[in-house]
Amino acid sequence: MDLLNDDQLIMLKLTLPEVDNFYKECIEHPKCVRVVALSGGYSRQVANDRLAKQNGMIASFSRGLCEGLNQHLTDQEFEKMIDDSVQSIFDASRT
Repeated sequence: MDLLNDDQLIMLKLTLPEVDNFYKECIEHPKCVRVVALSGGYSRQVANDRLAKQNGMIASFSRGLCEGLNQHLTDQEFEKMIDDSVQSIFDASRT
């Protein structure tokens, strides 16, 4: 990142690490706009738990967001599940 020109910024989309704050140097680098976490095949709960330990990293959990959704849900059940999923992912991203 240090080799980037002054007008160049990056965003990194990375797998959730096993070590807390593993990407801290990247997150704090002035050329890095954002470090985004992939759910990496983990369940939403496990991905949220791991993300919550990564200060400054935010979620990109498309698979995690869809977890539990299916065609048999009523509109009300679908909306509640989406709301709950979004809220839990948002909460995990707030560290």
